[in-house]
Amino acid sequence: MPSIVEIRALSKTYASGHHALDQIDLDILEGEILALLGPNGAGKTTLISVICGLVSPGSGSVTVGGHDIVDDYRVTRGLIGLVPQELTLGAFETVWHTVSFSRGLFGKSSDPVYLEQLLRDLSLWDKRDSELRALSGGMKRRVLIAKALSHEPRILFLDEPTAGVDVELRQEMWKMVDKLNDSGVTIILTTHYIEEAEAIADRVGVINQGRLLLVDDKHKLMREFGRKQLVIELREPVSVLPSSLVGYDLEIASDGRRLIYTYDTRAEHTGITALLQGLHEAGLSLRDLSSSQSSLEDIFVNLVKTDD
Repeated sequence: MPSIVEIRALSKTYASGHHALDQIDLDILEGEILALLGPNGAGKTTLISVICGLVSPGSGSVTVGGHDIVDDYRVTRGLIGLVPQELTLGAFETVWHTVSFSRGLFGKSSDPVYLEQLLRDLSLWDKRDSELRALSGGMKRRVLIAKALSHEPRILFLDEPTAGVDVELRQEMWKMVDKLNDSGVTIILTTHYIEEAEAIADRVGVINQGRLLLVDDKHKLMREFGRKQLVIELREPVSVLPSSLVGYDLEIASDGRRLIYTYDTRAEHTGITALLQGLHEAGLSLRDLSSSQSSLEDIFVNLVKTDD
């Protein structure tokens, strides 16, 4: 797939001296769903804000659809829809006027049919004549999404879109993300809900302290950085491992009835066969065996820990 956003050596230092971004290189592929993960203050929002033209870049370059975000900012801004983290809405305007006005800001001609369908998809149609001040927090979040999509952008940025929203809205949002992505819209989201990134993203990027630690295909990432654990349940508890098993780096659970063996799925030999033979020779009787694969959250935590 061709790149729709190209970022080269992007850095940003604020007047306070805080280095928000440090030499970011990233290609965002047209039509993909990219999830950006990172702790608070990692630089996720600054990166999005620079691409969207809300924050000026310090150094480096960013192009959107082949257009430079500084030299051709009107063109690039028109290609982008942004759902910000904060609920930035007026109080006395109606839902319909807010969305219609946002569409007009981008020079788009009036299209009531499109806007009606958009509001229906977001369960806002019945609220179209309501003033924004009368809406709940969840409904205001929906209006932000409608505003971002009002001008039919090719790229949609979602900055912590499900923070503080109810489960129903979260599920509806991801259905809309899938629908938009199926129509060709490129989706970039930041989220604290790592399980959501694991469920819907094509690729995952990890940012920490302003640096992009990696960006890769989600499944490849989990294959390469994932670990597996074999949990061995014993018939009788143990407090100390027999000396013949010390080399396997087994962990004894607090109840003494389970041994936990962590191994690399990429290794040519996992050592499981030899371990089971060693358990038998040591006179330990097994009750059950089970295995588990590390999650994207485990990988994320380990990457951030390593970077600190």
